[in-house]
Amino acid sequence: MMRFEFFNPTRIIFGAGSVEQLGDAVRHYGKKALLVIGGGSVKRSGAFDRAVSSLEKAGVSVVEFSGIEPNPRLSTVKRAVSEVLKSGCDVVVGLGGGSVMDASKVIAAGVYYEGDLTEMFVRAERKQRLPDRALPVVTVPTLAATGSEMNNGSVITIDEGGERLKTFVMAEVLYPRVAVVDPELTVTVPPDFTAYGISDILAHVTETYFCNVEEFPIQDRFAEGIILTLLEWGPIAVRDGQNVDARAHVQWASIVALNGWIQAGIRLLAPVHMIEHTLSALYDVPHGAGLAVLNPAWMRFALRSAPGRFAKFAERIFGVTGGSLEDRAVEGVKRFEDFLKTIGCPTRLSELGIGDPDDATLQQIAEDTLKVRRDREGRLPGYPALTKEDIIEILRLAM
Repeated sequence: MMRFEFFNPTRIIFGAGSVEQLGDAVRHYGKKALLVIGGGSVKRSGAFDRAVSSLEKAGVSVVEFSGIEPNPRLSTVKRAVSEVLKSGCDVVVGLGGGSVMDASKVIAAGVYYEGDLTEMFVRAERKQRLPDRALPVVTVPTLAATGSEMNNGSVITIDEGGERLKTFVMAEVLYPRVAVVDPELTVTVPPDFTAYGISDILAHVTETYFCNVEEFPIQDRFAEGIILTLLEWGPIAVRDGQNVDARAHVQWASIVALNGWIQAGIRLLAPVHMIEHTLSALYDVPHGAGLAVLNPAWMRFALRSAPGRFAKFAERIFGVTGGSLEDRAVEGVKRFEDFLKTIGCPTRLSELGIGDPDDATLQQIAEDTLKVRRDREGRLPGYPALTKEDIIEILRLAM
């Protein structure tokens, strides 16, 4: 029986040209904005100037903070917190991809957080201390991928004390107040990163879909609808980046994939993301590219435990019929992986430019993953739950 609570307070302003409404949205929450950006692509594309113009027209002054990494580091977040405290900003605007938006949330919470910021994040060996207060955050995504613009999660790499551990926090105070979602801001994203974003969206959906073992038919249809939309419009966005309709459909898919709608009543487990977080922390590979490699490998492992679930996926998404349950399940995963290849994603570890890791490296990836999240039996939560040896097998399946 379905039992759940759903809460998402983020207001969405969606559509081509909506960045012009940014200033009006922000002025209700503050008069001085820390405008957080990454490495400078938003300046080259013109998105930065458009955002600043809208903010200033609304009477909001701007303090720029640049340099958020693709896998954002806690040390950089701490520098941004110091900038907020020094400049007196009263609202945070994240203009960029998932990394910028994730960093913006933690910056906003870090201003009020007492003690060590590392305690905010999930670590298997200790109790987490969630933030309970944050400056208002307004998100302006420039990439369709993480859905961070309308959820309460943030993924950060802890790079202090000799560690390089990628972990996460989810807290109610991290929900953005407003997400200004303008698909025009994504048209300059190159084909490879457009494809990596699609891979990330698909992983959000498939992990929810396959880790759900109960009957939630509406959630299943939500998930299948998002996947089918991406299969139809994703290749168009990759092939013709200037197609704003395709960009808009992929952008909306990104948002609804992880804003809680399809996860309602379903425990969010995300084993593929947990393994990939470790991979990208160690090698700094693009998150979506890492997921394109690991997700099909995890599927090949997981279908042994739930062939019926994977066979249903194969039939509903790819029209696979005939053969045994296992045959259909395997064929569905093959077609999913083939789709990722057709849009230009890597599907093997060697294609990420890191070669095939040796046994010691595989052990390290598995151990670091379990440092972040594990159940009472020491396994990575998922369906099925994964032991250290299971994680290593999945990595081998990705070679």
